[in-house]
Amino acid sequence: MDDYLARIGAARPAAADLAALRTLQRAHLGTVPFENLSIGLGEPVRLDDEGLLDKIVRRRRGGFCYEVNGAFALLLRDLGYHVSLHSARTWNGSGYGFPFDHLALKVRLDGEDWLVDVGFGKFAHHPLRLGGTGPQDDPGGVYTVTPHPEGHDVAGPGGPEYRIDSRSYALSDFGPTCWFHQTSPQSHFTRSLTCSRLTGDGRLTLAGDKLIHTTAAGRDERVLSEPEILQVYRERFGIALSSPPAPKFPA
Repeated sequence: MDDYLARIGAARPAAADLAALRTLQRAHLGTVPFENLSIGLGEPVRLDDEGLLDKIVRRRRGGFCYEVNGAFALLLRDLGYHVSLHSARTWNGSGYGFPFDHLALKVRLDGEDWLVDVGFGKFAHHPLRLGGTGPQDDPGGVYTVTPHPEGHDVAGPGGPEYRIDSRSYALSDFGPTCWFHQTSPQSHFTRSLTCSRLTGDGRLTLAGDKLIHTTAAGRDERVLSEPEILQVYRERFGIALSSPPAPKFPA
């Protein structure tokens, strides 16, 4: 876990409190990319403690929600936080999708529950309070968390994000949908590639051969050559590849 803290550039906190949780979440989002490259590279996605730590810490990679939130839960528990794993149904534009489509974390602190998510791409930079219904200001925008019979509905600056289940689950419960996202032509993870992380002034995303840098000043986008793609993976995301990955089922 000391290696994990070094991986995200964070010191071991003196106490497992909200201030430290905010710092850890922001550090994670800025160093561990949200990426689905394993699918394009033909690598297996392991949902076990050793597999998660090997990929995120030792190999200095990122992952999608099951991996990065699963690994972050291990770190937070080691630091003394009470963490549970929750299924979420993501918003598809007209309704909420299927259960276990997303994995999010709940951290209980001093009798309050906080939503923590380092595996949803563009999302809140800091924990969101699960109690109450008012707007919550975040560096990533204004978010609202609304109670629902199943759990809570989470909305961001662009509208609904997902519906989180109040029940907690084991990481292995997410195995079937993790397999779906690795293998199905219906999954957006098999049809396109993404690698994204927060920067000091916005967000950097490599979507296939398209490099997108979004800041408060606007959006800069350009198409890269193959050598440039490998260079960006290496220099901007810390991922060394011999050749660019390709989608399993190109759109």
